[in-house]
Amino acid sequence: MVGAVRTTTAGWIDEGLRALARGGPDAVRVEALAKSLGVTKGGFYGYFADRNALLEAMLDTWEQRSIDDVLENVTREGGDARTKIQRAGALTLSPELLPIDLAIRDWARRDDEVAERLRRVDNQRMALLREMIGTYFTDPVEIEARSLLAFCARIGMHFLAADPLDGTDRGEVLARTSDLVLGPRGTDDQ
Repeated sequence: MVGAVRTTTAGWIDEGLRALARGGPDAVRVEALAKSLGVTKGGFYGYFADRNALLEAMLDTWEQRSIDDVLENVTREGGDARTKIQRAGALTLSPELLPIDLAIRDWARRDDEVAERLRRVDNQRMALLREMIGTYFTDPVEIEARSLLAFCARIGMHFLAADPLDGTDRGEVLARTSDLVLGPRGTDDQ
């Protein structure tokens, strides 16, 4: 006789994050998650008091992966400020985290608690940008403007529906955007 299939707390959270990315918070339904995991929904209550507890755990996990894990990786891998900024952006907006981040941004428009958490995460992201961009520039307004442009460009490009100009390579455009924000490679403090 085969034993009952079980999943872990992390399994429920990860499946919840995938559902959130696909369909927003309304798609995070215990029965649907259980079906996706191939378990009964009764097992859910061994890990979470209710759906709200799962949603909170999902937000905690997103925040930890988006901030703590990214900062740990950036610190561990090292490099100059430009490399750290690019690594942080690539990790934060990775194929795994980007859909979750975008779903949370949409959710935050309708939920004040989620909006406050998003604000906290974005403030930490901006703090890292300010610190790194501050190695190139000294004027606080310049640092803030360039940090804002860098952050808005990375987030905004995922909302932009316009096609690139014929013949342009998106990677080349992003590299040029980086040069506009940080200055061309090899230049000293502006």
